[in-house]
Amino acid sequence: MSGAVALAAPTRAVAQQRRFTVGFANITNDPGARLEGLGFSGEEVRSSFVLGARGLPIDLVLYDNAREPAKTIANAEDAIQRKVDLYIQYCDDQAANDEVARRLAAARIPVLAVNYPVGNAPLYAADNRVAGRIAGEALGKFALTTWPGRVLAAAILGTVKDPSKAVQARIVGITEGMNRHLPNVAPLQLDSGGNFLEAQGQLRRFIAKESGAQILVATLDDATALAAKIAVETVGRVPDTVIVSQGCDPSVRGGASSNKVIHPNNRNSVVLGSVAYFLDRYGRDALPLAWKMLQGETVPARAFTSHVLVTASNVFRIYPPIDMN
Repeated sequence: MSGAVALAAPTRAVAQQRRFTVGFANITNDPGARLEGLGFSGEEVRSSFVLGARGLPIDLVLYDNAREPAKTIANAEDAIQRKVDLYIQYCDDQAANDEVARRLAAARIPVLAVNYPVGNAPLYAADNRVAGRIAGEALGKFALTTWPGRVLAAAILGTVKDPSKAVQARIVGITEGMNRHLPNVAPLQLDSGGNFLEAQGQLRRFIAKESGAQILVATLDDATALAAKIAVETVGRVPDTVIVSQGCDPSVRGGASSNKVIHPNNRNSVVLGSVAYFLDRYGRDALPLAWKMLQGETVPARAFTSHVLVTASNVFRIYPPIDMN
């Protein structure tokens, strides 16, 4: 059994239009799993597709690939049996993606890929290098404006030894962005292995060696940014440290947290901002591409997330608060 869930999205405006059946196979629905080395869950991605289908004449059939190749292929087979009009595949197993591409092509079902290629299908993906560059440039500009002429030391903190293309592209982008403004500052890579306490220890040791410098820290995810924040506060180096993160998940921009790191009332936070990846809006961004494909329109071979640095000054514009209280 594939465990597919069919959802209808009727609206008055499109009641007379032809309805299409679209399969969406999520990488995983496990609420405890974190995607792309960031703080978002598969459930958030799944919900974004359910919400994104509202107002479109689309009936969604939801699948959970569960990061299992056999289940991924079984889901595609179920979609073929259902004769879906289009299939959206989010899976990080290339062999499974190749097989899914082959089977859907044989069934003449178009595919939209998410984050990982599926044959020659159009791809919607994060641009990790660009996102990293945004963070690096933000750190460089901050240093030139706030600490002109001062000695600077920079670090990239997180799972720097992760061989995935996404993480390594972020590191390259951060370095490029920083070097654009600070060509003589080479960021040191500090590997935390994804461990919160190890991230704190790595940064404390780095700061201790750079006692006369202003500290620039680029973290590879928001959990690591929170660890870095604690480390900086512990050693009393908040006035001469700045942190920029990747992801912009709810842990740094609010939610139920009472300590909102990126918030209009916390403009002096040591965390300057976090580059948004918008995994919680993937459905809103990908479904319009799917809709164009269903209409026979040409879509780009690759469409990328519009990454932006979220700071205290723009967070409410990008992520409006649900509860103004």
